[in-house]
Amino acid sequence: MPTIRPSADLRNNYNEISAFCHRHSEPVFITKNGRGDLAVLSIEAYERLCGKFELYRLLEEGLEDEKAGRVRPFREAFADIRNGLPK
Repeated sequence: MPTIRPSADLRNNYNEISAFCHRHSEPVFITKNGRGDLAVLSIEAYERLCGKFELYRLLEEGLEDEKAGRVRPFREAFADIRNGLPK
């Protein structure tokens, strides 16, 4: 169940919101005039989320390369890594 707080809580209960975000690694959704306005989360949770997005982007890039035929055998690529990158 998402945690939803009014915007006034950012000013009045910042430490409580911060502690919740760090303890649960979940966002707190902030409303303004009864409507969703912000999502607040810890830096650690934000960095994990960005890391996942980067991983998904790299996986998608790899799948696109595979579809386009821009691939080579694993053993060949691994040998290049062991010997230093090709020139």
